[in-house]
Amino acid sequence: MICSSRTLLIGSGLAMLLAAQNTLAAPKHDNAGKHGSGHNGEAGIHLQGPSIDIGRVRIILGDNRHLIGPTSSLPPGIAKNLARGKPLPPGIAKNFDNRLLGQLPRYDGYEWKQIGTNVVLVAIATGVIYEVLRNVLD
Repeated sequence: MICSSRTLLIGSGLAMLLAAQNTLAAPKHDNAGKHGSGHNGEAGIHLQGPSIDIGRVRIILGDNRHLIGPTSSLPPGIAKNLARGKPLPPGIAKNFDNRLLGQLPRYDGYEWKQIGTNVVLVAIATGVIYEVLRNVLD
C-alpha cells in the first residue's frame, strides 16, 4: 500500500507541476499580422518599436504623389535584402521631400526613406529596417 500511495503522490505532484507550467511560463502573445510574427519568412525577428498606422501612411503617400520623386523597381538581389530586422542596404535610400515628411507620422529615433517603389521606416541610430511598405509607390 505504501508503494501505491507513493506512486499516487508522485503522479499527483507531476500533474500539478505540468498544470502550473502553463501559468508560470512566459506569456505568449497572438501576433498574427503584427511586427515580429515572422511575416515574409522572417521567423524569430522580434523588433521593439512604434506601432505603425500603415493605412494612414499609405493614404498620405497616395495624396502626395506629386512630392515623390521618380520610382523604379529594385534589382532582385537588393529587393531580397530589403527586410525587417536587416540593415538598410547602403546607397539606395532616398530622402523624402520635407513637405511630405511633415505629413507622415513621426516616431522618435526612426525616419522614413524611399527605396525604389518601397517605403521603409529605419532606426536612425542603427540603420536597421523596422518596417517595409512594399510597392506602395507603384
